[in-house]
Formats: sequence, C-alpha cells, structure tokens
Amino acid sequence: MIGRLFKAAALAAAFAMASAGGVFAAELKWAHVYEEGSDYHKWALWAAEQVKEKTDGRVTINVYPASSLGKEVEINEGLGIGSVDIIYTGPSFVERYYGPIAISDYPFIMRGWDHWKSYRESDLFKDLSAGYRDATGHSVMALVYYGQRHVTSNFPILKPEDMKGLKIRVPNSPVMLMFPNAVGANPTPMAFSEVYLALQQKVVDAQENPLPTIKFKKFYEVQSNINLTGHLLNSLLIIASDSAMDKLGDDAPVVEGVLKEASANVSDAIHQAETDLIGWFRDQDVQVNEVDRKPFQDAVLPKLTDWDKVPYTKEQFERLQAL
Repeated sequence: MIGRLFKAAALAAAFAMASAGGVFAAELKWAHVYEEGSDYHKWALWAAEQVKEKTDGRVTINVYPASSLGKEVEINEGLGIGSVDIIYTGPSFVERYYGPIAISDYPFIMRGWDHWKSYRESDLFKDLSAGYRDATGHSVMALVYYGQRHVTSNFPILKPEDMKGLKIRVPNSPVMLMFPNAVGANPTPMAFSEVYLALQQKVVDAQENPLPTIKFKKFYEVQSNINLTGHLLNSLLIIASDSAMDKLGDDAPVVEGVLKEASANVSDAIHQAETDLIGWFRDQDVQVNEVDRKPFQDAVLPKLTDWDKVPYTKEQFERLQAL
C-alpha cells in the first residue's frame, strides 16, 4: 500500500515538474500557400528541424505548403479555431482583423530594402504587432521580406494610361485594389493557385508579383513583358496562435527565436534573388521594361493620404516615412 502511494506521489510530482518546465511533447502545424520548392517553404522546414533539435524533440513543427490546409483567408481563420498553429500570411490579409498592421503593404509607401529593414526593427512595427495581438489573441513572430511587386503583361506598360481597363489579377484583399483602381485598371481578385491557368487562357490580361514569384510560378511562360512598376513592397508575417505558444512552456522563447532567425534568412535570400533576376529574365528573352514610377506614385498618393479611408492613422504614416 505504501509502495503504491509512493509511486502515485512520484508520478504526480513528475507531472507537476513537467508542466512547470514545459517538457511535454507538442506538435504544431505551420500552414502556408507557397510551393514546396519556394524559399519560404525551405526555411520553414529548416526552422522545424532547428526547433526539434533545440528542444530535444519536445516540440515538433509539421509544415503544410501549397494551400494544403487552406488558402490565405482560411489559414488566417484557422489560427482562431485551432486547425493551424503557425502561418505565413500577408499583412493585407491580416488587415481585416487589425487594419493598421497592413500599412507596410500599401502602394509606394516603402522606399526599398533598407527602409523595410528599418521598419522591421522599429518601435512602430512592435506597436502594430501588439495591436494585432490585442485584437486577435495571436502573436506576430517576425516580418519576412516578400519583395517589390511588378506588373506582367503581354505588352509594355510604361505609364498609368497603359493600364486603363486592364483586367489584372490581384490577391483577394482590400489593399491590393488601391493601385489598379488608381490607374484605371480592372482588378480581378483570384486565388494564387489559379493565376497561371487564368493567364494562359486569357481570363485575365495581367498579374503582379515580385520577380522571384514570377520565376517560381513560371508566369513568364504566359506573359511576354515584365514591367518594373515596383508599386508595392510586400512582406509576410509569421504569426503563431497564443494558445499554441502557451502549450510550449519554457520552449516558447526557443521557438520564437528560431522563427525570427528563419525570417531573417529567407528575407536575405529573397532580396538577393530579386537583385539577380532581371538579367535572368532577359536571358530567357522576356522583355523587362524599366518604368518611370513617379506618374504611378502621383496617381496613388491621394488615396494613401485619405485618412478617412485608409486603415492607418496620419501619425502612423508619418512615423513610417520618418524611418
């Protein structure tokens, strides 16, 4: 009898110690919409390996690419219902939950790579991340560079008038409509996985994405021109649900640290690829057109500073511009 009581007490003590120390195994699902061969997926797999190693196997991350657990809207919703634990997602998709965090994705609001890095480390980004957490109960782990978006088409686009009436695919988010609307185009929201076929079948006339995405998704096979509009400098967010992180106990800071390291590594890789690809596309006989961006910027500016309609404040806009 005493032996059984001793064993029960020992098990209870071990359970308490394990709970306090966060040593129970946890299995997390990381979902995203990018293909298996993309840098985003490769670095997510690297992060999963690092987490497993650094936690001695207590935390396992399974990565689900290519919309296998849902498209952008669905994986954002999945954080709330527990069907996913970590996601890559764009600030423009997060805007529906907390508007100001989408500020970095608005047209011509970011000045380039160095400005983006300053924003990543800024108090403004920390404040916006805190606002998102207050609104959703999920935490922004890191900011990831996605690149400058350019318009592809089957003819040169050199001035805003060239886009008048153009049926252009855009992601299904409000911020993505601003640029095409400002220049008189016809924006057509469509899931990422459907774009190639839509271009091939001429359901849409054009699309817009960063150069690494244009290469990886092979949009250049069905579009003859890449027009360097650089109208958006996009980011991704790595977001984890607080309920998932709470399960990790003392391992939570380890996971967060690895996610930040992965985000920095993939950002550097994407920026380097973006730098190298103009020459690569020209070698493939794709027409790459340099564009005077000022007329496009002038068309968009009134919309960027219409404080009654944009989701960010004048103060947030000025803080971003001052970085």
